[in-house]
Formats: sequence, C-alpha cells, structure tokens
Amino acid sequence: MNKTGFIFDLDGVIVDTAKYHYLAWRKLANELGFEFTQEQNELFKGVSRKRCLEILLEIGNVKASQEQFSRWLVEKNEDYLSLIEEMDESEILPDVLKVLQFLKKHNMPIALGSASKNARPILEKVKLMDYFDVIVDGTHVAKAKPDPEVFLIAAKQLGVPPKDCIVFEDAVAGIEAANNAGMLSIGIGDDKVLAEAKFVFANFTEIDNQFLNKLIGLTP
Repeated sequence: MNKTGFIFDLDGVIVDTAKYHYLAWRKLANELGFEFTQEQNELFKGVSRKRCLEILLEIGNVKASQEQFSRWLVEKNEDYLSLIEEMDESEILPDVLKVLQFLKKHNMPIALGSASKNARPILEKVKLMDYFDVIVDGTHVAKAKPDPEVFLIAAKQLGVPPKDCIVFEDAVAGIEAANNAGMLSIGIGDDKVLAEAKFVFANFTEIDNQFLNKLIGLTP
C-alpha cells in the first residue's frame, strides 16, 4: 500500500499564535501612530512577515526606507518571540494531539509546512517536535502560499508523491497552495471561507477515527 503523507500548517491549525502576531503588529502600528484592528488582522492570514509589514504600512499610509522596513521586521519579530516565550502544551488546539497520535500509531509520514520562521521553537514549547518527520518553515522557502513550494518541499522530504499527500490548512492561501500542489486539502475553520478545500471541519474535534481510517486507506 502506498504511504499517505500528512502535512500540517502551524498557525491556526496546531496552535493559535495569531493572537500573539496580532498583539505584536498592533504594538508596531501604535508606535507608528495608527490603530490596527482585529478585522484588519484577517488580511495577514497565511501571509509572509514581509508582506504583512507591507500591508500594515499601506493601512497606516506610512512610507519607509529599506533600513526602516528591515528594522521594523526585526522589532515585530522580537516582540512576537517575547509573547510566545510562555507557550506550553495548553496552547495546542483541541484534538490535534489525538489526530497526530493516530497517524503516528499507523506509521504515517508527517510534515509541518508553515510560513512561520518560528515553527521549531513553537513546536518545542508545546512538546510536539517528536511527531514530525519533516519540518519545512519560512526559512526554507522563497515563495509564499498560494505558491505550493512549501508543500512540494515537504512531500519531497517525506518521500511521498504530491498526489498522495493530505494537507491541513486554515487559510485560503494555504488551501490554494495545497490544491496547486495536487494534494488533497482539508480546511480547518469556516466552510464558507475555505470553500475550495476538499473537506472542511470547524476544528479537529469533528474529525473521527472513521474519517482518518479512510484517509490512510484502511477503509474504502
């Protein structure tokens, strides 16, 4: 039987670090003299840090030299890292661990495919590193989702053809990236927002063993 490869996004799928990103971006916006709302923060889902700063500056109508731009990127990340310093296992989203344990028990290859450049320290803090055979993060890719690069690299490192890979994503750009890679996409979130996904669940508590058995080919 062909192995099925499973690829997980990080933010909004395994843990919810969006709140920490938002606080760090809002702090920077306030320092630059404007407000940054939760609604505006939705524009940042699945987007690279560099593009997020570009959007933030557009919102505030702020012009920046390359030196300022680079400095603000570093400042935001330092603020974010200080906020996630206290993360622990309690930050893992409901039933994510149950799904990872099921896949590990059945010897399924598991990868992380995330735009985050802080994926490894976060996985270490929430004690999930051992579940992942491969970690592809923002330090390994040149192109942001919806480009499929991050997922294609993960599939290659897992040794599984893209057509045999399944991706869990919470962002529209991530679902598009999975589809562009020729992989089966599973959305975690709002089914109206993630309408392009093959399957959508509000969260992992809705995913039962019967569905997982189908994914790994134990039942037709």
